[in-house]
Amino acid sequence: MIEQTLVVIKSYNTLAEAEIARSILASGGITASLRNEYSSTLYHTGIIPVQLIVSSEDEAAARDLLNVR
Repeated sequence: MIEQTLVVIKSYNTLAEAEIARSILASGGITASLRNEYSSTLYHTGIIPVQLIVSSEDEAAARDLLNVR
């Protein structure tokens, strides 16, 4: 069994922003997941941020696509 390490690339205040970022990564061939996507919709904006997560192997490419440092 291969264990994969996941990395939070960025946190967003809204689900819409996180979905846009995830689609940008998908267009570049990078699989990404969202953490707290449902919890963030239950509470006011910014209380529980939506986190964009990728595998550690894709971290550098994902940061380049999103221009996140």
